[in-house]
Amino acid sequence: MNLKRIVLPVGLMAVVMFAAYGSYHKHDTAEAKGMSGTANRFTEAAAAGGNTKTAVFAGGCFWSVEGPFEKLDGVVSVVTGYTGGHTTDPTYEKVSAGKTGHLEAVQVSYDPSRISYNQLLQAFWRNTDPTDAEGQFGDRGTEYRSVIFYDGKEQQSAAEASKAALAAQGKFDKPLVTKILPVAAFYEAEDVHQDFFRTHPADYEFNDVASGREAFLDRVWGEDKELKALESPYAVFDKADRLKSLTKLQADVTQHDQDEPPFRNAYWNNAEAGIYVDIVSGEPLFSSKDQFDAGTGWASFTRPLEPDSVIYREVGGFFSDETQVRSRYADSFLGHVFEDGPEPTGLRYCTNSASLRFIPMDELAQSGYGKYAKLFQEDDAQ
Repeated sequence: MNLKRIVLPVGLMAVVMFAAYGSYHKHDTAEAKGMSGTANRFTEAAAAGGNTKTAVFAGGCFWSVEGPFEKLDGVVSVVTGYTGGHTTDPTYEKVSAGKTGHLEAVQVSYDPSRISYNQLLQAFWRNTDPTDAEGQFGDRGTEYRSVIFYDGKEQQSAAEASKAALAAQGKFDKPLVTKILPVAAFYEAEDVHQDFFRTHPADYEFNDVASGREAFLDRVWGEDKELKALESPYAVFDKADRLKSLTKLQADVTQHDQDEPPFRNAYWNNAEAGIYVDIVSGEPLFSSKDQFDAGTGWASFTRPLEPDSVIYREVGGFFSDETQVRSRYADSFLGHVFEDGPEPTGLRYCTNSASLRFIPMDELAQSGYGKYAKLFQEDDAQ
């Protein structure tokens, strides 16, 4: 049974009964609240100075997906709606009937100077069941599947890397089936579905509990369920001073986006165990456990060491667009990411050794990277 189809009429009935007390209550209807929410989104977007990006996620009931994103610092607005289908006039009734091909989804507008796309991905994983291909929790059907809709290569690469990193954590007993698809036309849902966690708090809470969503997420994520603010010891440093210590090649690569020669660089065939950090800031970037020989003459990896350790930037190449990979805090040019890598990610992070500094496994603790030593403990014991 679809819990949403039961909860919504109850919420609407409460609104109607409340409105019957007098004409002065008429502005407190669900429609008025929806219009107010729309006005607030315009106001918040204006306050962000137009410096916003959008991300689209489908994670089952859009009531339950909207709330967690709304609470994140740096998120300007969240709009519930329908996407991914084959009709141009989706409504709640049509989508719920499963005949439009659309999914319930949210469109998140965010300020990238305050929150990253990778952090949005982390919030998404913490509020869905990525192993369920038939719906989400108590909501069953194709309209409730979990999907990440990417807009451009930057988001696609980030989503794929994030999914691979989650799979490697081993939190789930089943394979991750959340699809990563190109963004499609997004249709805003009816006013009553906007800001539902605010306008119908009781229905919102009941839906999360009765559907099993809340219990599942508590069990899987525990204390890590709430996304913590991005904090890093590598965020604050004297970049100008650090740049003085770079060689000409290191400066050309990291600051001027130049690639070094293949096969004539420090790490293209490195077989030693350890991690690679940014030559400027020292932020951890890649692990030798994810390194492979791509035959290109550059150090290649299947994924970053941490999902949020790199950012992606689309640039126009000679023959086609390319996706740059850069360090988050130093903004060093590292290389490019391609979709011809091996499993488990299918990605190839092709990097310049001049952007990296290698920390051997037995020097991690003394160099301040002791938390990564556990990655190599099993290998060391064998």
